[in-house]
Amino acid sequence: MAHISYRVSGRGPDGKLVARKFSVTEKGKARAHAFADGLVDVRTVYAVRYRVDGREHIRVFRQRKSANDYLVQVEADKLRGVLVDPRRAKITVTEYAKNWLAGRHDLAESTKDLYSWLLDRHILPTFGASSLGAISPSAVRTWRARIAKDHATTAAKAYRLLREILNTAVADENIVRNPCQVKGGGAENAPERPVATFAEVEALTDAMPDSQRVAVLLAAWCQLRLAEVLGLRRRDVDPLKGVVTVRTTRTKTMAGKMVDKDPKSDAGRRTVAVPPNVLPNLLDHLERHVGADPEALVLERGYSSLRTAWDNARRAVGVSYHFHDLRHAGLTWSAATGASTAELMRRAGHASPHAALRYQHATEDRDHVLAKALAELAQKAPVVEIGSARTKARGPYAD
Repeated sequence: MAHISYRVSGRGPDGKLVARKFSVTEKGKARAHAFADGLVDVRTVYAVRYRVDGREHIRVFRQRKSANDYLVQVEADKLRGVLVDPRRAKITVTEYAKNWLAGRHDLAESTKDLYSWLLDRHILPTFGASSLGAISPSAVRTWRARIAKDHATTAAKAYRLLREILNTAVADENIVRNPCQVKGGGAENAPERPVATFAEVEALTDAMPDSQRVAVLLAAWCQLRLAEVLGLRRRDVDPLKGVVTVRTTRTKTMAGKMVDKDPKSDAGRRTVAVPPNVLPNLLDHLERHVGADPEALVLERGYSSLRTAWDNARRAVGVSYHFHDLRHAGLTWSAATGASTAELMRRAGHASPHAALRYQHATEDRDHVLAKALAELAQKAPVVEIGSARTKARGPYAD
């Protein structure tokens, strides 16, 4: 059980420094006062002693009230089963975070690269030298707000990483409570992206180099991600069935290395039907620009060449779309045809309905179609005179 003891020190008649400990009882107080009467420069402190995992720990306070408050906290933590060894909380954030990342063998190489970058660029410069137990919620809040001022998305990513690391520190009993307490701190509230029109996608396709036009078509009309387009191989295209199968993704790491890997989820491994208006272009591309080897990449020139071509194309057309916006547009078009959430999930490779629901909103093109359909309904509808004898006699809801 935790307890408090006196520690009285001062200089005796010979000028030497002396100190003694006393129990916090009436008898102990009387003995402490008697000891202090013969000293000068008297100093009294209060030591809270307690044990964790068989080891004794001491915390010293200048005031009795502070010592009492800490004693109550220690006893409460014991009852809740969350009392931790204070020495564990003294590990620096740098040491703990580096060990945490080194032990995450479940992470993809690109994710590890991102985490390393976030640590080195945004987390460790602020918290690296601090001990785990020294980080306060207010410090985390100030740090996140500073990053979010100019880089909201990066702030959310860095906050999520720090929160995950410190959640592990709580589980490891290095700290009692995670100081990452910013409500919504890890949410990425990206603005709604505009939806490209059919005419814009056609213009962007035409503005691309001949050997790379198929990338725009696959992203917009087959709703493939950039990494899925780059990872597509000749064997993944079935001309007879008119489908493409996503088996591998190809991404660029923070260090600039191209990495082939499996899709993030089982939902990402999928077969997508190629629209009839696109299939001839895809087959023509295979014939003229892709090697005969089944493992030959559909886009042999790769990531850097595609990014350059895309930037040139969107400047030529006069739009500011990201390449990923092509997929966004294609999924929105699919939703406008009346596709169900399950159908959108399957085509997009989404593991949950949340992402698919984003695309079930109207586009300007679809809105014009609906407006025209409403006009046609109005032309065909019979005209009934308001206030006719029949309506008055039977009421407005009569058969």
